[in-house]
Amino acid sequence: MADKKLDDLFLDTLKDIYFAEKKILTALPKMAKAAQSEDLRAAFEKHEGETEGHVARLEKVFKALGQTPKGKTCDAILGIIDEGKEVMEEYVDAPALDAGLLAAAQAVEHYEISRYGTLKTWAEELGHKDIAKLLDATLAEEKKTNDALTQLAESEVNQHAQAA
Repeated sequence: MADKKLDDLFLDTLKDIYFAEKKILTALPKMAKAAQSEDLRAAFEKHEGETEGHVARLEKVFKALGQTPKGKTCDAILGIIDEGKEVMEEYVDAPALDAGLLAAAQAVEHYEISRYGTLKTWAEELGHKDIAKLLDATLAEEKKTNDALTQLAESEVNQHAQAA
């Protein structure tokens, strides 16, 4: 254990986010189906396509490192997804359902932003410039998705939850 270095942590964290992205791919269609707002449904569907691209980028990162793409159980994302499932069960057909779904989606985005930001920094530190660029592209997309969700919350979803 004492000999583990940054490159070991980097690879473990890549496995973590790879697992997370795969789990997110299974959750997004369920969230889209549950959404009452057409705009929120469209946002989830759009992000599903982006997430497929994130998985493909991660697979390029693994290949660049000479590694086979492999996930490592990410308890954090499992917990966040479970919270989203709870919202779907406890708020089914309720005015606040979309606000809860959106909040769960932003929890996912914040987790991903944290992970990709860290991985990008570590890739740079380890001298993996091309890998850092791949990770930065995903980081930028995650931030853009989070901003779009914030705008949707503030312009529509939260007001609907409150007004109804």
